[in-house]
Amino acid sequence: MYKVISCLSGRGAVLSGQSCCSRSSSAKLHLAGGAICQKSAFKHPNKDLPEMPPCKFSPEEYKGMSKERMMEIRKQNCNPMTMKVTYYKKPVFIHQGYMQWLWDVDGRRYLDLFAGVATVSVGHCHPKVTAAAKQQLDKLWHTTNIYVYPALHEYCEKLASYFPDPLKVIYLTNSGSEANDLAMLMARLHTGNFDIITFRGSYHGGSPQTMGLTSNAAYKYPVANGLGCTNTMCPDVFRGPWGGSHCRDSPVQTIRDCGCAPGHCMANVQYIEQFKETLATSVPNRIAAFFGEPIQGVGGAVQYPKNFLQDAYKLVRERGGVCIADEVQTGFGRTGNHFWGFEGHDVLPDMVTMAKGIGNGFPMGAVVTTPEIAASFCKGVHFNTFGGNPVACAIASSVLDTIREDGTQQNSLDVGTHLMAELAKLRDKYEIIGDVRGKGLQIGVEMVKDKASREPLPAVAMSEIFEDVKDMGVLIGKGGLYGQTFRIKPPMCITREDADFFLAVFDKSLHSYMERK
Repeated sequence: MYKVISCLSGRGAVLSGQSCCSRSSSAKLHLAGGAICQKSAFKHPNKDLPEMPPCKFSPEEYKGMSKERMMEIRKQNCNPMTMKVTYYKKPVFIHQGYMQWLWDVDGRRYLDLFAGVATVSVGHCHPKVTAAAKQQLDKLWHTTNIYVYPALHEYCEKLASYFPDPLKVIYLTNSGSEANDLAMLMARLHTGNFDIITFRGSYHGGSPQTMGLTSNAAYKYPVANGLGCTNTMCPDVFRGPWGGSHCRDSPVQTIRDCGCAPGHCMANVQYIEQFKETLATSVPNRIAAFFGEPIQGVGGAVQYPKNFLQDAYKLVRERGGVCIADEVQTGFGRTGNHFWGFEGHDVLPDMVTMAKGIGNGFPMGAVVTTPEIAASFCKGVHFNTFGGNPVACAIASSVLDTIREDGTQQNSLDVGTHLMAELAKLRDKYEIIGDVRGKGLQIGVEMVKDKASREPLPAVAMSEIFEDVKDMGVLIGKGGLYGQTFRIKPPMCITREDADFFLAVFDKSLHSYMERK
C-alpha cells in the first residue's frame, strides 16, 4: 500500500513513491515531515490550475475496501435513493476530514465548501470537539432524560444563554426534521389551531409531517402528508415578481433596478400584500404558526426584503399564530453579523428550531421556546430516547465553546463578506451569473441563461461547472427550486486564502464553460 502524505503547497495530498507538483513542474514543494514533491499524481485536463492553499495535516493511509466494492454495496444494499442523491458523475469517495479539508481514498485533498450540507460548523474533526467527545465516551455513552445527568443540564443552560428572554426552554432531538416536526405539534397544542404557513421553495425536513412544510416538488411524494400546511409566495427579490437593488440585508444586492423612495421598499409592500392574500383565501382566520428560514437554505440562500419578517410576524400573531424561525442552516454564527439568523431581521420568534451545526455533524437538533408554549406540551407525554444523549450534549457544548474561543462567528463575517464581494465581480464578468447573495458563510450564486430573462441555467450546464470545480479540488453544493443555485456553506474555519483559491477555481471553471458553449 502507498502511504498518504499531504502537500504543504500544491493541489492536494499525494502517494509516497509518487510525487506532486505546483503549476511549475520544476518547483520543489515541502511536505509534512520534510518530504519533497515535484510531479502530481492527480492530473486534470487543464494543467494551469489555481494553487491550493497549504495544509499541514497528514491523513491516515487508507486500507479499506475498493471503490468498486463500495459502489456495488451502494447499489445492492443501500436504499436506491442513495444512488439518486449521489453527487457527481464521478463520485467522491471520502476517507478523512480535518477542519476545512477532506481527503478521498486515493489521497486527494479537497477544500470543503459545503460542510456536509452546511452541517460541519467549526471544522471536520476539530481537536477541541473531538477531545470532548472522547472524554464523554470514556464516562457515559448513553442514558435518557428519565434520569438526571450533568451533560444534559450543563448544555441546556449554556444553549439558553445564547437566547433573549423569554426563549429559555429547550427540548433536544436528533435532527432538524424531528425538531420541526415537534415544533409543529407544540404550536398546534398551544394555539388550539391547526393551519401552518411556509414559503414556497422552503425546506423544513422530509418526515411525513415536515414534508408539508417543505415546498419543493423534488422532496414530496404522492401520499397524504403535512395536512394543514399552506405554502405562500416566497419574497425572493431576485427571481420573484418584485425586487430591486436595495431590498435585502446582504453585502451584495441584486442587479435589478430599484425606483423606491429612500427608506421605502415597494417590493416588501407587494410581498406582504401577497401574504395577506394567503391569509384571506387559503387558511382559516385563526392559524397555528408561520415557519420561516431567516435565509432559505436548500432553496438557494434566498433572502427577503429587510422588513418582511417583521410585518409577517405581526400578521401571524394577529391571527393567533406563533412565529417559528428555522435556524437549522443559519444558526450558530454562520451569518456572521449575528449568532442567530432571525436577529438580522430584528424579530423575536416564539420558537426556534436548529440542528446541523449544533453538533458539528454529530446527529442532534433542538427546539427552543417560551415557558408558556412549553407548558402546553404537557397535555400529553412525549419521550425521545436519544434526545439529549450525553455524548451529543458534550459535543454540542464544546461546539459553543469553540465558536467563542476560535472567533468563528467573526471569521464567518470577514471571510464571507470578502467572498461575496469577489463573487459579485465574477457576476459582473459572466452573463450566466445572475445573482450573488447571502450573509457570512451562507452564500448562494444563482446561475442563469442570461441576466435579462433570469431563466435558470439548464441542469446539464450546472453539472458541467459543478464537476469541473470538484475536479480542481473544491466541493460546493447545489440548490434552488430548479437546481440553479450553487450553495457555498463551508466549515466556518475557512480562511481568506481558501476563499481566494475557490474564486480562482470558480472563475476558471466558468471561463472554460463559456469557451465550450
